[in-house]
Amino acid sequence: MPAISQPHHRRRRTHRLLAAAAGLATVGALAAALPGTASADEGDRTGKHPGRYQEVQLLSFNDFHGNLEPPTSSSARLTEIQPDGSVKTIEGVGGVEYLAGSLRKAREGHPYSITAAAGDLIGASPLMSALFHDEPTIEAMNALDLDVTGVGNHEFDEGAAELKRMQDGGCHPKDGCYEEGRTFEGAQFPYLAANVVDEKTGKPMLDPTYVWEKNGVKVGFIGVTLEGTPNIVTADGVKGLKFLDETATINKYARELQKRGVKSIVALIHEGGAPASDAYNYDCDAGGAGSGISGPIVDIAKGVTAKVDALVTGHTHAAYACTIPDPEGNPRTVTSAASFGRLYTDTTLTYDRRSGDIVRTSVQSANHVVVRQNPASDMTDLIAHYKAMSAPVENRPIGWIASELAQPKTPDDSTLGNVIADAQLAYAKSVDPSADLALMNSGGVRANLTYVSSPAGEGDGVVTYGEAFRVQPFANTVNMVDLTGAQLLTVLQQQVSGANAAAPKILQPSGLTYTLDLTKTGADRIVADSVRVAGAPLDPAAVYRVAANSFLAGGGDGFTELAKGANPFVGQDDLRAFESYLSANSSAAAPLPTPATDRVNVIK
Repeated sequence: MPAISQPHHRRRRTHRLLAAAAGLATVGALAAALPGTASADEGDRTGKHPGRYQEVQLLSFNDFHGNLEPPTSSSARLTEIQPDGSVKTIEGVGGVEYLAGSLRKAREGHPYSITAAAGDLIGASPLMSALFHDEPTIEAMNALDLDVTGVGNHEFDEGAAELKRMQDGGCHPKDGCYEEGRTFEGAQFPYLAANVVDEKTGKPMLDPTYVWEKNGVKVGFIGVTLEGTPNIVTADGVKGLKFLDETATINKYARELQKRGVKSIVALIHEGGAPASDAYNYDCDAGGAGSGISGPIVDIAKGVTAKVDALVTGHTHAAYACTIPDPEGNPRTVTSAASFGRLYTDTTLTYDRRSGDIVRTSVQSANHVVVRQNPASDMTDLIAHYKAMSAPVENRPIGWIASELAQPKTPDDSTLGNVIADAQLAYAKSVDPSADLALMNSGGVRANLTYVSSPAGEGDGVVTYGEAFRVQPFANTVNMVDLTGAQLLTVLQQQVSGANAAAPKILQPSGLTYTLDLTKTGADRIVADSVRVAGAPLDPAAVYRVAANSFLAGGGDGFTELAKGANPFVGQDDLRAFESYLSANSSAAAPLPTPATDRVNVIK
């Protein structure tokens, strides 16, 4: 590879002396000043004349998901609260060229600067990264000088062995090396997985902690992912692993770090919360510390020992910089920088050289928008390189369609939604003949499947892998659960009630039909006696085997009843199921017929 064979790579910095941790985060505007004696003891920012107190910059982000190219549509959007209280939509943010440029600019004038992440750097990635098992993303993270990251659930999408390859390097065990004479180097930063242990030995699969050190300043990191990771990834991905309680694990390793003389500690936690506003600059402390945030991270933060000075979090793709009291009642920063490289968090930690600890009352944190200005040229080169390499795979034909298949736009089933649901039911039946029906969320169908040939010239009606990938880019799995007929009716009612009452989310079904009466309100809009499974009336007492993607099966989009299903099964990637269905049911001579949109009978 010419200009970017070693894209801005460098070996680990000389101050990375103690590998063993992960974690980093700080948040919330804890405005208080340093102790009264601080001004006399402060060193200058350069660190050339250190005093008692040293400013340490912590830059962090999370849930990058391989978004090397600038994301598009809603994935490239943020909302911002204006000074007058109104909300503005910011379009066109993110992309690794601009994230790298923003981080490099932010580091200027900060010799004590650490960059950390809180998991899901890879997995559920766009085609350019996913085709190469996310090696391009690891290369990009090396180039933007990431110091440390915790693992997320998506780091386990391809299993523990593949995650270790991401850390250590080497060619893929099946696909090999992608370029002659060039071997993947692996991450030049440590992945931390303190609460992911081998079932037999009980030992962490990767380093649990890491210590960043420079000129006597030591900051320790602990990295954990959510304990529920096995419930949201494939069974093969976590085979042989056990996921421990987040809070107990952090507290254990905080004690160990302190025994090693490391008193400044940051936790990198791939679990998050839900702020009361989607705006990235929402003040979640306006009604009191942490009053504007809810979700799993709140209980975790309240239980994590006061020895930990800040929490950097992720998973929910939300943006926040809050303070949540620690077990001793003292405020502590908790941050998250949304997803896809749209934001980064800049946290100021004041390190007390005398105590070796962070002055907690001086911690300040804020999220910053990654605007598309001043792109990093090495990242531009990296993108261009992998874009060219991915073209042959992207343009590979996988099926034929008789006409354009449209994504859902109205409260009805759609041609493309029905085909995807059919594909998922076909896959489900192939592994479990008792499967009865499939449900696909409309929001998961991201683009139309076009009939007209693309500029690549594959021909009219030809479906390429790249086109299919744009339709289903999330790397969900096709899962199955058992629901009673009564539960299934509740699922259908949740389309138009509860969280979805104001803006219905109509599922795309296969093996199921019913009537939706929009002249009524709430759950009554589902005409209960109209529901048919394989043509037969719904039996409230019967048990039905239901296929759905992992997002829906986990209760996404307000479908909480699906998450209550019994006998869960985690299957293969949804895009693979879609590709198999197209390949098996279409040819150039006999393209896939366009299905009717008659599965949901809408009364307006």
